[in-house]
Amino acid sequence: MPFLVQLTDDAVRDLEEICDYIEQHDSPGKADHVLEQIERTFSRLSKHPHRGRHPKELLDIGIREYREIFFKPYRIIYRVLGNNVYVLVIADGRRDMQALLQRRLLTA
Repeated sequence: MPFLVQLTDDAVRDLEEICDYIEQHDSPGKADHVLEQIERTFSRLSKHPHRGRHPKELLDIGIREYREIFFKPYRIIYRVLGNNVYVLVIADGRRDMQALLQRRLLTA
């Protein structure tokens, strides 16, 4: 039975910001390609939700509830609860991920 993959409002906003940035600094075609690839990457979680690794920044502080997969340089952070996969963060891995994850996941 496939898992239901859902994006949180924050993840939707992340995706919109990534696409807007690429559209402004590269081209609409490139933004569409990146969007398509990121969506393809997280849609695979419906069949294999536990395939991602635990984010190092969270493992370092003993948190193992979250996983991540990649469409480089983008990191897709998610959590599996029951038969649902919740995509929580989609971010460029070159960002300060420690601060982003702390702000987004640990203070929520």
